[in-house]
Amino acid sequence: MTEAIVAYKLTKAYGRRRALDGVSFDVPEGAFVSIFGPNGAGKSTLLRTLATLTKPTGGTATIHGFDIKEDPDRVRGSIGMISHRPMLYPDLTAFENLMFVARLYGIDDAEAQVRTMLAAVELDHRRFDAARTFSRGMTQRLSIARALLNDPSVVFLDEPYAGLDPHAVEIFDSLIARLREGRTFVMVSHDLQKGFDACTHALVMARGRIVSFSPREDLDLSEFSELYRSTIGMGVA
Repeated sequence: MTEAIVAYKLTKAYGRRRALDGVSFDVPEGAFVSIFGPNGAGKSTLLRTLATLTKPTGGTATIHGFDIKEDPDRVRGSIGMISHRPMLYPDLTAFENLMFVARLYGIDDAEAQVRTMLAAVELDHRRFDAARTFSRGMTQRLSIARALLNDPSVVFLDEPYAGLDPHAVEIFDSLIARLREGRTFVMVSHDLQKGFDACTHALVMARGRIVSFSPREDLDLSEFSELYRSTIGMGVA
């Protein structure tokens, strides 16, 4: 099986504190990995490092064979990122936000691709409205469109459900389900049940290290919940 992500002894230090401390794991193509752990465990730092938003202090990682340190531009061309912090320009319209990204990536027939993606997230009718006028759920849907516009093979999700109401969560879940085919997803989540239900693989972190990484089919939810709860008192790396 081809690996979408390979990390080996990945380290990220801030002064004397190691936010990532020798993290190693392989993610097969098409997997959905949910990452769990207490605050300060290194979950978001891991995502940001793999997405080339911050440089590792040591170790290596590749996304579909592209090294995050040696070839970051190739990595960025093959990934998408959805965060609880929208990476959008609030005063631009939905259409303008996506056109800006399309031009950055040099996407052919950009206007048609933007309209297609807006329709996919059910926002084409609001394409000329400024992003700042959108609800939290609509903003997340636009963020999905932005993240998938370059047709990435790997998508990172950092607490994507934060601040969403139940209806917005339903829409978000249905969108992700429709867009799953042919893509690898890695999601940081504080919602144990939702993250566990969504994943093919579950990864638990504490103090910058991996505590457990297993296919979901090998895990029992109650035992996994106990493992997760045991990390809560481990503190920050």
